[in-house]
Amino acid sequence: MKICRNCLIEKPLSDFYKHDKMLDGHLNKCKECVKSRVNAHREKNIEAARQYDKARNSKPHRVMARKMYIQTEEGKEAKRRAQQNYQNNYPLKRAAHIITGNAIRDGKIVKQNNCSVCNSNIKIEAHHDDYTKPFEIRWLCKKCHNIWHLFNKPIYK
Repeated sequence: MKICRNCLIEKPLSDFYKHDKMLDGHLNKCKECVKSRVNAHREKNIEAARQYDKARNSKPHRVMARKMYIQTEEGKEAKRRAQQNYQNNYPLKRAAHIITGNAIRDGKIVKQNNCSVCNSNIKIEAHHDDYTKPFEIRWLCKKCHNIWHLFNKPIYK
């Protein structure tokens, strides 16, 4: 048993992270206190955290590890579960995507080459403000699409 230096509650050693520099081999703050401090710091410095995450995820050894993982049976199963969860959680959104893809393939909708917001021609995507109207599409670049979803919610019903 050990008392957390932060919340002053006595807890078992399993509630503390291991730390070789401490006399008993465990950090002097419990896992809950450490997690809340880290989360508060992340929220306070969200832009720096996002830049850090982006740089970290772009490192070659991490990109390679993701590619290797997706080729394993465990990775394939994780991808299948994620796709199934998406389909179950967003059936209307998925239906709109399928309808849009089929319409583009059949020539009923012509994919635009430029973003309707910034006029960029890089990574143009079909965007639905309302998923109940799959043929009402705005063509947005990935950046403008992400910004739109950051500040708006699409209609699902």
